[in-house]
Amino acid sequence: MHVILFLAGSSSVLVTTAIAAVLCYESLGFFRHVSLVEFLTGTVWTPQFANPRYGILPLVAGTAVTTGVALLVALPLGTIAAIYLSEFAPFALRESVKPALELLSAVPTVVYGYFALQFVAPALKWMIPELPTFNMLSAGLVMGIMIIPYVSSLSEDAMRAVPMLLREGSYALGGNKLMTAFNVVVPSALSGIGAAYILGISRAIGETMIVAVAAGMQPNFTLNPTQPAATITAFIVAVSLGDLPHGSIGYQSIFAAGFTLFCITLLFNLIGQYFRRRYHQAY
Repeated sequence: MHVILFLAGSSSVLVTTAIAAVLCYESLGFFRHVSLVEFLTGTVWTPQFANPRYGILPLVAGTAVTTGVALLVALPLGTIAAIYLSEFAPFALRESVKPALELLSAVPTVVYGYFALQFVAPALKWMIPELPTFNMLSAGLVMGIMIIPYVSSLSEDAMRAVPMLLREGSYALGGNKLMTAFNVVVPSALSGIGAAYILGISRAIGETMIVAVAAGMQPNFTLNPTQPAATITAFIVAVSLGDLPHGSIGYQSIFAAGFTLFCITLLFNLIGQYFRRRYHQAY
């Protein structure tokens, strides 16, 4: 039984290691033909053109902008929803609202993509007439709506795990529910809230179909959310359709982009782990 449990626990580590190994191996073939400096600093990404250019910055910028817009929506709304469900909502209301909120995470992402294209983008265009049909703003807003359940559910679970004695101590010292929630419960649950934030960030960075449908699939090097752009995941989807021969430089660019995305996600997770440990020790 110990061996079985060890194998089950180490399976995720083995899968992650295998993914990293495949990405590294395939990316080496790409970097034999493309300079790493050009890849990291170039501002033009046209691997399928007659005169190909391999600067990854346009895809990184598109990923960063859509993720940033999504987090501006998901983190505050998800945290507020978690605080309300944990500290203020009646039991019956919480038991009905939380499952309904979590249903958002069960909706296929391609449905979110067409919702962004057919509803959110026209609504934004009514407010911003010069807004193009395909843009990062509508994609980011819908991504934020999609990841609200991840943030709110995990944050609420972390807040509910805070011992009631801490709340009662705050009430005994004259604190009301709002003061207790922000001064006692949230700091005590920061470790779990941080884990929810990291999951939300990773989910936004790795989202594919929403940005592929609504963001425009144009690798423009811009930080303006009202412009169309392509993300790393959208490029991988576009090139993985089988149009390029296996082993070609264009095909290998998929793995180089995937390795870049892997490194970005790993960096955010390491930063999140650092802050989680820091705040966990502080509180």
